[in-house]
Amino acid sequence: MFDGGAERQAEKSERSLSVGGGTAEGKGTVRQADTARDGHVGDEAPQLMEEVCARENMQAACKRVVRNGGAPGPDGMTVEDLLSYCREHWAHIREELLSGTYCPQPVRRVEIPKPGGGTRTLGIPTVVDRMIQQALLQVLTPIFDPTFSDASYGFRPGRSAHEAIKRAREHIAAGHRWVVDLDIEKFFDRVNHDILMSRVARRVKDKRVLLLIRRYLQAGTMEGGLMSPRREGTPQGGPLSPLLSNIYLDDLDKELERRGHLFVRYADDCNVYVRSEVAGRRVMTSLERFLWKRLRLRINREKSSVDRPWKRQFLGYTVTHHLKPKLKVSPKSVRRLKAKLRILFRRGRGCNLSRTCAELEPKLRGWMAYYRMAEVKTSFEELDAWIRRRLRCILWRQWKQPRTRARKLRQLGLDAERARQSAQNGRGPWWNAGASHMTQAIPTSALRRMGLVSLLDEHRRLASCS
Repeated sequence: MFDGGAERQAEKSERSLSVGGGTAEGKGTVRQADTARDGHVGDEAPQLMEEVCARENMQAACKRVVRNGGAPGPDGMTVEDLLSYCREHWAHIREELLSGTYCPQPVRRVEIPKPGGGTRTLGIPTVVDRMIQQALLQVLTPIFDPTFSDASYGFRPGRSAHEAIKRAREHIAAGHRWVVDLDIEKFFDRVNHDILMSRVARRVKDKRVLLLIRRYLQAGTMEGGLMSPRREGTPQGGPLSPLLSNIYLDDLDKELERRGHLFVRYADDCNVYVRSEVAGRRVMTSLERFLWKRLRLRINREKSSVDRPWKRQFLGYTVTHHLKPKLKVSPKSVRRLKAKLRILFRRGRGCNLSRTCAELEPKLRGWMAYYRMAEVKTSFEELDAWIRRRLRCILWRQWKQPRTRARKLRQLGLDAERARQSAQNGRGPWWNAGASHMTQAIPTSALRRMGLVSLLDEHRRLASCS
C-alpha cells in the first residue's frame, strides 16, 4: 500500500515502537490474544494504536474501503484517489495517530428517506477517515465481539439477519407467542458520548485510541458549507458506527440475559419473546425505565408494541399463526418493493421492454436473495402477477392510438375482430393490462424471453441450492 520513503519511515517508526524489539506484525498474534482479554499487552504499556497503524492492518483497511466504494466526504476525495494520497501523506498521518494528535475532518451530512416515512441522517466521513475507522474496527472487533450476547446478530462477523430471523422463529415455536417489539427513538442520534466512552474504556486502555474514538464521535457535520458541532449521537455512515452501537446496547443485552428473557437483537431492533400479554406489558414498562436510567435512551411508543408476532414484522419478515410458524415476507416489505419498482416502470414507458426487464433483473434477484427463507410463497406469486401486468401496461401506453393497438394485437396473434374491439374498448391502461386480450398477446413465456425474472422460480432455485 505504502512504498518509497514514506514506507521506510513508517517501518522504522514501527520497529522502534514495537514491544521487545520485534515488529508490530511479528507480535500480532500474541498481542491480539492479550488484547482480547484486557485491551493491552500484558504488563507493558498499551500498544493498541501500534496495531491500528500496522502495515498489514492499514493495507487491509484501505482495500476494504476501496472495495466498498461509496460517495466522497466533504473534501471531495474519492476512493480511487485514496491509494495515491496515502503513498504521499501516510507517514505524516501515522505520526499524528501514534502521537495522539490526529483530528478527523467533519462528516458530510446526507438525509435519505426511511421506508416507514421520514428521513434518516447519514454522516459520510472522508475516505481517509473511513480507512482509519476501518483499521480501528479490525483491531477492536476481536476485543469486543467475544463479549457480546449470543442473541445479538447485527453487524457481527459470522452472523447475519437470516440467523436472527431463524432464532426468532425458534422462540415463537417454543411457545413464546407474544413479542415485546422495541423501537428505540432516534437511537443513532441520541447515543450519549460519555456513556459510550465509559463502555469502550472498560476494555481499551490505550488513551490514544480512546481519544481518537471520542474525536470521531464529536466530529462535526458539514452541510451547505457550514460546520455544526455534535455533542451526542453516532451518525450512520462510518465503518466504526455499527461496532459502537453494539457496545452501547450490550448493557441492554446483559440485562435481558440476567432476567432470563428470550430475545433477539439486530442493531437497534430488539424483540423480546414472552408467553403472555401481561408479561409483555410488564417487560415493556421495566425496559423503558432501564433504557432511560442506564443508557439515556427512550422507547418510541408509537412504533413499539406488545403484540402477536404474526401481527408484527422483524427485519422484513413476519410469521404465520401456526404452532410451528412459517416465515413469510411482511406486507410492508412487499409495499416497499412495489414503491421502488414503480419508479423503474415510470422510466420504462419510453424504453424497449427488454431494457426494462434487464433493469428489473438485479433488483428482483437481490430482493429474492434476502427473502429466500420465506416458506409462504403467496407474496411471490402475487408480485410476479403484478410485475407482469405492469409490463403489459407499459406496452399498452406505448401503443397509444386505437389503430396502433389493433395492429399490434393482430401481429401478436389475435384475430382481427377481437383486436379491433379490444383496442377500442375505452378502458384505461391498467384494466387492459390485466384483460385477457393482453395476457394472450403477451404471455408469460414472451416476457421471460425478454429477460423477466420470476420471483417464484428464483425462490425455487435458491431453495434447491441451499
